[in-house]
Amino acid sequence: MLMKSAIGTHDIAAGFVDPPHESQRVFRGVLEAFAHPGRIVTVVDAPQPPRGLYRATAAFLLTLADRDTPLWLAPEFDTPEVGDFIRFHTGAPIVGGRAEAAFAVQAHDQLLLFDTFSIGTDTYPDRSATLVVEVPALGAGPARTWRGPGIDGQASVAVAGLDHVFWNDWAANHSLFPCGVDVVFAAGSQLLALPRGITVEA
Repeated sequence: MLMKSAIGTHDIAAGFVDPPHESQRVFRGVLEAFAHPGRIVTVVDAPQPPRGLYRATAAFLLTLADRDTPLWLAPEFDTPEVGDFIRFHTGAPIVGGRAEAAFAVQAHDQLLLFDTFSIGTDTYPDRSATLVVEVPALGAGPARTWRGPGIDGQASVAVAGLDHVFWNDWAANHSLFPCGVDVVFAAGSQLLALPRGITVEA
C-alpha cells in the first residue's frame, strides 16, 4: 500500500507490514551475514522499495537506520522518492557529507567508494561508517579468497560487478583495522557482509 507523502507530491512506498517482527527477522539476517562473512543471506521480509533501491537495501535501512544514524546517499540514490521513504519510515537524517554518515548507499561502479567516510578511531573504532553497496548479483562473477574472523579457514566468494580498483581500495581499508569502514553488498533481496577485518585475495 502506498501512502501519500506529507513531504513531497509523490506517494511514499510502504515499509514493513509488521514492523516489530519483520525488522527482527531482518536484523537476525544481518547479524548472520556479519557473523559469517561471505555467506549470502536472503531477506525474506524485504518490502517493495521505492524506485532506485533493491529490496535488501530498503530492508536494511528500515531495520537499522533511525534518528541517530545519519545517512549519505550517492547521487543516483538521492531522489525525492528514496529520501522521503527513508525519512518517513525511519526518521534518519540524510546528510550531504560523507564524513557525517553512519550509513551510506552507493552503487558498485562509483569511484572512490571508501573516500572520506568516517573510519572510527583507535579508542572508538565502532564510530565508523557502514556502506551498503548495490551490485548486479551475489554468488556470480570472479571468485576471490576471503580470510578472517567468522570464516573457517578460507572462503571462495563471488560478487559481480567489482573490479581491481575496488579490491585495491578494500586492501587499503583493511590495513586500517581495527578502524575502517564495513561493507554490506546488496543484490535483489540478498545481502552479503564484508567486515573490515576480512582479508581478500585474488
